[in-house]
Amino acid sequence: MISRLCFTVLALAAFATQATAFEISSPSVSNDKWNAKYLGDNAGCGGKSVSIALAWKDPPAGTKSYALTMFDPDANGGKGFWHWLAWNIPASAKGLAEGAGSKSGKRMPKGTVSGEGGVGRAGYFGPCPPPGSGKHHYVVTLYALAEAKLRTPDNPSPEMVSVAAKSQALGEASVTYTFGR
Repeated sequence: MISRLCFTVLALAAFATQATAFEISSPSVSNDKWNAKYLGDNAGCGGKSVSIALAWKDPPAGTKSYALTMFDPDANGGKGFWHWLAWNIPASAKGLAEGAGSKSGKRMPKGTVSGEGGVGRAGYFGPCPPPGSGKHHYVVTLYALAEAKLRTPDNPSPEMVSVAAKSQALGEASVTYTFGR
């Protein structure tokens, strides 16, 4: 009887922990429907590369900053494409407003660094898969970091940012949206 009670208490504790898991979402994308303004601003994409709004909750205890990536693993023959990189986002942030990922980075929280993605510029670049390539997956990942600043070399590549964020993370939250043309 006691062992059954202990098991029940442990199961409830595990469920309670899962119920407050670190989460990220975007109110900008619903049922994989993207407003044209969020799409890439290169010729043929039809968008303006206005970054999607993001919201997160329940970061791990001890979080001192965040790093953010948006990656399309289906692009470039499966090699992938980096759409958005930002780090040193203060722990006080609970999300990013629509348009915060502009090229200038002026709408990002103070101290945030915007990295250079696949289009060779800092800031958000919206979905823009080649016509006929099917639906692409856009994985937005937020890393909760134990330090106020991500340890990276100067002018890090997107891969370096991703590896550094993963290695320094207390936890991570991801959401995946799809888009095809």
